[in-house]
Amino acid sequence: MNEARDRLLSLHSALLHLHKALLDSERAAYETVHGRIPSPGAFLQLVIHDEWFTWLQAMSGLIVEIDMVSDAKGGVVATDANRILEQTRELLTPHENGQGFAKRYYDALERDPGIAASHAATLEILRDHIAG
Repeated sequence: MNEARDRLLSLHSALLHLHKALLDSERAAYETVHGRIPSPGAFLQLVIHDEWFTWLQAMSGLIVEIDMVSDAKGGVVATDANRILEQTRELLTPHENGQGFAKRYYDALERDPGIAASHAATLEILRDHIAG
């Protein structure tokens, strides 16, 4: 394994944890408003198609991009890893008065301490890898 790939895999793990925390929190909020989601399949369809969850697609896409770059034959190029690390840092910048992902992410961080903890852990990995 090369160093750039190791950096991405470390970030990938943290993003998966954060993504799951966001999905769980959004599911709970959705069910408070709309009632219980009857099955995992129904939940998956909501995540893919319902406007409530579409803001999370930016993070899902980033996770998929890390998968694709990490699986590249010949190893991960440092410039690709650095680009993805920077994209992640930008994406995970919440904004109280923002729009789209930045605003929804801010709201989720304020609402759920588990998301805040996952966010902090992910930022620590970013700081370590962007500086290093």
